[in-house]
Amino acid sequence: QVQLVESGGGLVQAGGSLRLSCAASGRTFTGYTMGWFRQAPGKEREFVAAITWSGGHTYYAGSVKGRFTISRDNAKNTVYLQMNSLKPEDTAVYYCASGPSSSTYDYWGQGTQVTVSS
Repeated sequence: QVQLVESGGGLVQAGGSLRLSCAASGRTFTGYTMGWFRQAPGKEREFVAAITWSGGHTYYAGSVKGRFTISRDNAKNTVYLQMNSLKPEDTAVYYCASGPSSSTYDYWGQGTQVTVSS
């Protein structure tokens, strides 16, 4: 059974940093793109960032570009999201996902809460 488990969420003040991790297990993710999404209260889930299997291509939402960095360690089947200069509007549940491309995801984690106080 495929599992994606996020960790690293928490409460941080505006301007602070957090590093999210997503550990994948249950199958090989060779060739799979990994992504991060988020959902704030009362809003739809939105794309945050994605990284291809090789790490050669990364994609970011405009709202996080320059502040967030996605990376992956394929030997550990883990993807990371380094979040710097956090803002209150970054408050959301953050989800990890994997899929065959940056526009298609078929496995999702349970999410980790990130709260940024002003």
